Order: sequence, then C-alpha cells, then structure tokens
Amino acid sequence: MDESRKIRIPYFTPVPLARSRKDGWTPARQRIFLAALATTGVVSRAAKAAEMGVTSAYNLRKRTGAESFAAAWDQVEREARDRALAWVIEHVMNGETLPRFRAGRFVGTVHRVDRKVMLAAVRALYAEPSPRRGPK
Repeated sequence: MDESRKIRIPYFTPVPLARSRKDGWTPARQRIFLAALATTGVVSRAAKAAEMGVTSAYNLRKRTGAESFAAAWDQVEREARDRALAWVIEHVMNGETLPRFRAGRFVGTVHRVDRKVMLAAVRALYAEPSPRRGPK
C-alpha cells in the first residue's frame, strides 16, 4: 500500500478502567480495535481482531470517560464507509475486466459493469445512516 493510502487512527485517550485485566480492554486492545475498524468498517471484525466481544465493545463505548474513544470510533467508521463507497463508485464508473477461459485455456478478457453493484451504490448514496446499534 502506498504511503498516501495508509489508514491512520485518530489520537484518542483510552477509556480509563477501574481495574486492569490481561483479558480486558487494555489501551493496546482499544488501539487494535480502532485500527481494525478503520480497515474493515465492521464492528464484529474489529472486536475479533482485539480478541474481545461485540457487546463488550459497545459497553466500553458507553462507559464514563469513553468520549474520546467513541469519537475516534465514529471517525474511523465514517472514513471506512466513505472509502467503501468511493470504491463502489469507481467500480460502477469504470467496471471491471475479467479473464475468460474456454476448456481451461485463457482466451481473452471481457469488460463489464456489474448492475448489482451499480444499484447498491445508488442505494448507499441515498440511504439514511443507520441508528447506532449495540446492546440496549
């Protein structure tokens, strides 16, 4: 990945915890979570990368003193969504070139635009942001 495309997590103050546990939300795990969320845009994958649960992540976000962490979470989630949408728009505008094979031999390429991706891009552009999910 070239230097201009590196994903960076914003500065944040880790959520202060009453007691420190090896298997808990350490500052390192909070950074891992945000880095994975910035990369994937998916909370469940980010929680898995941090070796924590999804419910636990949402609970951490709600704790007193988690404002900085929550703001960083919102920022990286928004940026991941914007990157994904940009990729979809690029794909819709330029299509993709696929290899063609006949009887196991390469015979050329075909260029196409996937209509399903095009419709998904239109839906995403005009969709209302989903309400914040997580445990009630």
